[in-house]
Amino acid sequence: MEFSLFEILAIFQKVDLISRFLAKIDIADFLMIATVLGVIYTKLNSGANKITNNVDTQITSLKADTAKAFNAFDNKIDELKKDSTTRFTDFDKKIDDFKLESKERLTENTKSIKEMGIALQKNIDSTLMVFISSALVVGLFTLYSASGRNIILVLNQLFYIGLGFILLWITAKIHPKYYEKLALPIYILGLLLLLGVMFFGQSSHGAKRWLNVGLFKMQPSEIMRIAVPIAMAWYLSKRENKRHAIDYVIASLFFILPVILIINQPDLGTGLLIAASGFYILFLAGLNWKFIVGGGIGLFSLIPFIWTHLHDYQKNRVLILLDPSQDPLGSGYHTIQSSIAMGSGGLIGKGWLNGSQGQLDFLPERTTDFIFAVFSEEFGLLGNLLLLGLFALIIARSLMIASQAKNTFTRLLAANIGLTFFTYIFINIAMVSGIMPVVGVPLPLISFGGTSMTIILISFGILMSVHTHKELVGSS
Repeated sequence: MEFSLFEILAIFQKVDLISRFLAKIDIADFLMIATVLGVIYTKLNSGANKITNNVDTQITSLKADTAKAFNAFDNKIDELKKDSTTRFTDFDKKIDDFKLESKERLTENTKSIKEMGIALQKNIDSTLMVFISSALVVGLFTLYSASGRNIILVLNQLFYIGLGFILLWITAKIHPKYYEKLALPIYILGLLLLLGVMFFGQSSHGAKRWLNVGLFKMQPSEIMRIAVPIAMAWYLSKRENKRHAIDYVIASLFFILPVILIINQPDLGTGLLIAASGFYILFLAGLNWKFIVGGGIGLFSLIPFIWTHLHDYQKNRVLILLDPSQDPLGSGYHTIQSSIAMGSGGLIGKGWLNGSQGQLDFLPERTTDFIFAVFSEEFGLLGNLLLLGLFALIIARSLMIASQAKNTFTRLLAANIGLTFFTYIFINIAMVSGIMPVVGVPLPLISFGGTSMTIILISFGILMSVHTHKELVGSS
């Protein structure tokens, strides 16, 4: 190691200073200073050792506490894992139980639905129901077009159809023997209600047809559409083996009395339907042709008397039938517009919602009595033939059910329902076509109307009751 001159001089100066300091201190002072320094060193060393030991102790304690904390944390983690595993296992078990329970419930519900379906179909003739439902679908589409796309009117019709189906199902489940037992009470009730209309009925548009019974208004003439044939079938079936001419006369009174009261309201259309229904019962019960011809001649001879008792508007409808152009904007307007609508439909029609007479409001009563004109204009001759074919299937099925009935009462009643349905169709189409006077008869299953819809479906329910209970009827 080499030192510079200045460094060497500095060292000598420091050594010189120390020498001078030591020369001034005597040996006793030096020993005392050395002793004090030794004591200080000993104290400092002892304190340092204690501090070191305390630090080591605290570090060891901290390590132990940390280890315990980590062990406790590990234990908590293990417990949490174990608890989570248990919970997941329980959750999986609950899910499996829920799946099993849901499957069992689904199976039970499916079984219940099937049983309910079987119960609902038990008293329903599926063939006839398909034909009726098809006609109702056609009616809803036609009504939507005829009403100017009025969805509210269609929904109202759907409500009546739903109500009618409920009543159909109920009436189909009732055994025909109960209809036979209730025939006379229902007829008497209907007759009393007609008398109530005469004295207490409410008038509307010049006709008194409705009876207010508190919560709602009712039209008793609609009840007689069912009550009259049931009562006549009951009476004639009771005299099946001892039937005489007087029995047919008495049976005729069953429909003549209500027809007189109904025509007096006036409601010529319903009166004609009930009269036709009564005639069908007499004819099916074996009325001799001599009486039929004689009755026809007698009725023809009464035409002048009947004419004098018709209302003015009814006379106008008959006269206008011969020449609608006499009053093209009055009594002949309905016939002229319906003829235009039916003729303009041609072979295949103008298409759904495209008929001019119906869509432009030229055709009156297009949602009720004249809905067939709307259908003819939009679907043409081919559409008419298909609809008439559907009606023919309903009538044929009804007559087939009647032919399979096991006693006189059910046979007369079932056949009457089918023939009355035919009469509805014939009168409406003849009226719309201009070959019969306008009498206000709706097209069954197609025209809008709550009362007429429910009465028709109730009639089909009775028909299905005859079909599904035919074996029991035969044995009873």
